[in-house]
Amino acid sequence: MRGALLALVLSSACLGAAGATLKATLISPENDPRLDRTRTERAYLGHPGGPAADGVQVALDEGGFELEAAGASVVLSPATAGSVDAARAAAQAAEKAGAALILTDLPAAWTLAVADAVKLPVLNLGAPDDRLRQQDCRPRLYHLLPSERMRADAIAQTLVSRKWNKLLLLVGPGAQDQLRAATAQASIKRYGLQVVASKPFKLSTDPRERDLANPLLLTAGNNYDAVWIVDSDGEFARGLPYRTVLPRPVVGDAGLVALAWHAQFERYGAPQVSRRFFKAAKRPMTDSDWAAWMGGKTLLALATSTPKGPNAAWAQALAKTSVDGSKGLALSFRTWDGQLRQPLLLTDGQGVIAQAPIEGLLHPTDVLDTLGADAPEKLCKATR
Repeated sequence: MRGALLALVLSSACLGAAGATLKATLISPENDPRLDRTRTERAYLGHPGGPAADGVQVALDEGGFELEAAGASVVLSPATAGSVDAARAAAQAAEKAGAALILTDLPAAWTLAVADAVKLPVLNLGAPDDRLRQQDCRPRLYHLLPSERMRADAIAQTLVSRKWNKLLLLVGPGAQDQLRAATAQASIKRYGLQVVASKPFKLSTDPRERDLANPLLLTAGNNYDAVWIVDSDGEFARGLPYRTVLPRPVVGDAGLVALAWHAQFERYGAPQVSRRFFKAAKRPMTDSDWAAWMGGKTLLALATSTPKGPNAAWAQALAKTSVDGSKGLALSFRTWDGQLRQPLLLTDGQGVIAQAPIEGLLHPTDVLDTLGADAPEKLCKATR
C-alpha cells in the first residue's frame, strides 16, 4: 500500500529462515514546512516536491526480483518527529526494535541528534548542510543528497568553462543565506573566479527598502559576466532572470541551478527512472526524490550483498557499497566525510544544460572529488 509514509516488507515466501533480513527505519518531520502546499505548487528548483518516502518506496519496489533472487528481504518502517527530542527518541526506539540502519529526512540539528543517539549507520536523505560533512561529521553518518559545497563547486566549474569569470553576488537576509554565501565564496575562490560586488537583497514592499528589493537597482553600477544569487527561500531568486540591468545569465538559486537530479535528464537510463517515479508518485522526480531513491537503492545493495549476521555486518558493508544512480558511473561513499560521490546536473528548470564535473577537469584519484570538500581540506575528524 502507498502513503505519505510507508511500512513496506519486500520478501518472498520461498526465502524461508535462511534469508537475510535488513530492517531499517525512515524518520521524517511531522507537518514538514517544506511540503506546505503553497511551496510545492511553486516547484522551487532544489526544494523537495514531496515526502522522501515516495523515492524510497519506488527503489524498493524496483528491487523485488533482485531481493528474491538473492534470498534476502528488506523491512522498512516509518517514524515521524516533531522536534529534535522526538527524532532522538524515534531513533532509539528503532534501534531497540532491531533496525540495522536509519534513514533521515530531517533538519541538520535533528540529523545529528539521531546520529548521536544510536550506534547504527544513518543515511541522511534531506540535509545538504556542509557542517554535517565537516566539523560536525559522525563516523556512521552518510549523505545521499549533495552538499551545498558540491552544488557551489558545480556552478563555479560551469562558469569557468564558459569564461564567465566576473560575478555579481546577491545574498538574502537569512542566516542560512549567509552560510551558503560563504560556501559560494569558497567555490569562487577555488576556481579562480572574481566577485566584482556583493550586495544584500530583501523581498520587501516597503518603499524605504526599494534599493534592496528592486532587481534593476541591485544589478546596476557594476560590470559582470553573471549574477550569482543565494536565496534559500527561493521566492526572490525566481523573479531575477531577465530582470538584470545587463543582459547576463543568473546562476545559483535561479536561472542555472546545480542539482542531483532533474526529470528531463535523458542519459544512462534516467528517463525510465523518472517515468517510474512519476507513475508511482504522480509528480515529477526532484533531486530530493533522487536522494531518497538512492537511499532505497543503498538498502537493496546492502541486503543483497551482505551475509546474514549481526548489525555490525551491515555497518561494515555500507562504507564499501557502490550504487548505480543512473548517472553513468558507480557511486560510492567518501571515506573522509561519508558523502556519496556523484555528478551534478546543471538545469534551468526546463532541461539539463550541462553536467559537472566539467569535461577535461583533472584530479589525482577521482574527478568526482572536485565537487565538495576534497580529502586534503577535510575538517571531519571521525574515523570510519
